[in-house]
Amino acid sequence: MSRTRAISQTTLGGPEVLTAITRPTPAPGPTEVLVRVRAAGVNPVDAKTRRTGGRLGEPPFVLGWDVSGVVEAVGEGVTVHRPGDEVFGMPLFPREAGAYAEHVVAPARQFVRKPDALDHPHAAALPLVGLTAWQSLVDTAGLRAGQRVLVHAAAGGVGHVAVQIAKALGAHVTGTASAAKHDFVRGLGADEVVDYTAVDFADVVRDVDVAFDTVGGDVAARSVPVVRDGGIVVTILAPALPAAADAAAGRVRTAAVLCEPDRVGMLALADLVERGLLRTELDTVLPLDRAAGAHELIESGRTRGKIVLLP
Repeated sequence: MSRTRAISQTTLGGPEVLTAITRPTPAPGPTEVLVRVRAAGVNPVDAKTRRTGGRLGEPPFVLGWDVSGVVEAVGEGVTVHRPGDEVFGMPLFPREAGAYAEHVVAPARQFVRKPDALDHPHAAALPLVGLTAWQSLVDTAGLRAGQRVLVHAAAGGVGHVAVQIAKALGAHVTGTASAAKHDFVRGLGADEVVDYTAVDFADVVRDVDVAFDTVGGDVAARSVPVVRDGGIVVTILAPALPAAADAAAGRVRTAAVLCEPDRVGMLALADLVERGLLRTELDTVLPLDRAAGAHELIESGRTRGKIVLLP
């Protein structure tokens, strides 16, 4: 039986709990594909799950949900992919997908064809942040051309993709970022950038249709006054929702989004890439056995764009 490498953990804790293991290479079941991972994205939820168990519970488990790779085998009934296809996706989230590995098995329709314009590292950087932004701005907020959107942490993983999606939809985009990242955010297409370290965004932003919180804490609640009547505050940090809803008092809508696998959304993201309207920014690319270092970086809060591991 062939074996494959992965990064696992047997206890919760700091980055040092991440350990290289080998395990039997999985086989795809009906409607599943076996993907040889060429790159795996690293996200803040990975570090949180490593520390707390998150939605996976107690270890052992293998972290990671962002995958870009090559189909090696298909299970019964799979018609959308064939061996040799280059694919990317965010399988099984928030259940265990095990992307920090050389191979993953997951439902075939949770992967789509990788755009030729993206290499594997850039493709692996997109699924979770891309689907989070798409499901927040498009599916939840219903963002339309001509509307105004405020994107918090616009230089971050989710934020830098959200800016581009909003611009592709024809929205006017204001982003928050530290001064050092303003040129980067403007380069993504933002119409205005607010230095949150120098001014309170609530003092300078007005009458947006959508405020998108990727930060947490009190940011969602503090965003309510800058949203017009009937607009919406969307957060990806569920604990921030009650305070935002209280502040909204029915004047604006509020919602918390938990990203989910979404073939339609993935196809939309791939289309934006192919049309030259969406790109991913890589902060750091590391080999798989440097997963602990990747977690130290992502927990520093100082990254611009995404961190990717190469098995």
